[in-house]
Amino acid sequence: MSQSSSADFQRPSTLHLPQGDWATVLDCLCARFPAIDRATWRSRMQRGKVLDGAGRPLDETHPYREGLRVHYFREVAQETPIPVTEQILHLDEHLLVVDKPHFLPVIPSGGYVEETLLARLTRRLGNPQLVPLHRIDRHTAGLVLFSTNPDSRDRYHALFRERRIDKCYEAIAPALPHLDFPYRHHSRLVRGEPFFRMQEAPGAPNSETLLAVRERRGKLWRYALHPVTGRQHQLRVHLAALGAPICNDPFYPVVQPADAADDHDRPLKLLAQTLQFDDPLSGAPRAFASRLRLDW
Repeated sequence: MSQSSSADFQRPSTLHLPQGDWATVLDCLCARFPAIDRATWRSRMQRGKVLDGAGRPLDETHPYREGLRVHYFREVAQETPIPVTEQILHLDEHLLVVDKPHFLPVIPSGGYVEETLLARLTRRLGNPQLVPLHRIDRHTAGLVLFSTNPDSRDRYHALFRERRIDKCYEAIAPALPHLDFPYRHHSRLVRGEPFFRMQEAPGAPNSETLLAVRERRGKLWRYALHPVTGRQHQLRVHLAALGAPICNDPFYPVVQPADAADDHDRPLKLLAQTLQFDDPLSGAPRAFASRLRLDW
């Protein structure tokens, strides 16, 4: 039996063509993704890496049409291996639970395609139907749940959508002796600068976190964080706003240079530690705990 290559399980990204006056799909893609040159898009089309909504290859002369669904396969030249290993904690016909190490993205983004948790697990299990039910940041370690079966996927998605799942994170950050714990922090989070950062802003709160202290050790404390909402970078922004940015955070309060290499000896001290919920299929209570630990 021949071995499957990673390309056998690679799934395309999807774009619905925006409004514009381009003559061809190729023209639109070049304008939409200026970081990818025209020769690269032509090469992808010639190799059948750009498809329409029905899975038919599109060539460089295919006329542009607003709203046309285009599937394209992301490619990264000489993708750098990430020297960490994920650990499968649970697998059944509906659900996969994994411990994600620091620095590994959950899904393809930026310069990461093959070196992502999704791509690794798809290859490892030979299951192209895997879909993450939620995400944690690349810099965060800990539990990630995947759906293994499209027939039951929406039932598990609803746990997150309807906030019927209890999530607890752990973080190591500077002490906050002036606050009374447990402490509830809520604020309005909006996109900031650069585009990948979030920031607090005036207005009605759209984010909420419950904080408790597990251990005090001089200037650093170990916190338990229960996100009531699930905004991007919520825990990182909330602790930074309180004056206790999480140790080794490369984004908050100061962004590291874009070309700064990952320092694997200084991971973000944030861990997605536990998940608890009533199974939407059986009704039985389920609980999962990360086997990873945050060092002081």
